[in-house]
Amino acid sequence: MNRNDVTEMIVGAKIQKGIKWSDVASKLGLSKEWVTAGCLGQMTFDKNQATTIGQIFSLPSEAVALLQVVPCKGSLPTAVPTDPLIYRFYELISVYGTTLKELIHEEFGDGIMSAIDFKMDLQREPNAAGDRVNIVMSGKFLSYKTY
Repeated sequence: MNRNDVTEMIVGAKIQKGIKWSDVASKLGLSKEWVTAGCLGQMTFDKNQATTIGQIFSLPSEAVALLQVVPCKGSLPTAVPTDPLIYRFYELISVYGTTLKELIHEEFGDGIMSAIDFKMDLQREPNAAGDRVNIVMSGKFLSYKTY
């Protein structure tokens, strides 16, 4: 068994049991965004979190142990994503990436936005013309050091 097998087990159980990611997050006391990323193989759970995930999804002990191992991050199988929804994020970065970079550098200086010291919130935004996806990302600014 490997971490990808555990992810497939979680997704299968989620579908079979009709579980929502937000319900799993509530039981862990964490954000739905981070918990979903963890269940999809991108984050490491501590022992208590992994045990709870194991109970929710009826996972074997080997799977619970693998949830506590640091994963190989980056889940896309190709450099350019083919899934239409994920591709739109690729497209967004292709179009607005240089703008985001320019504005961040203008505001903060030379550096990056951390994806480690990071949080995200995804909400449905009702709109008469069609509901919108509202995503707020917040990452710590890390400046490059001179040495």
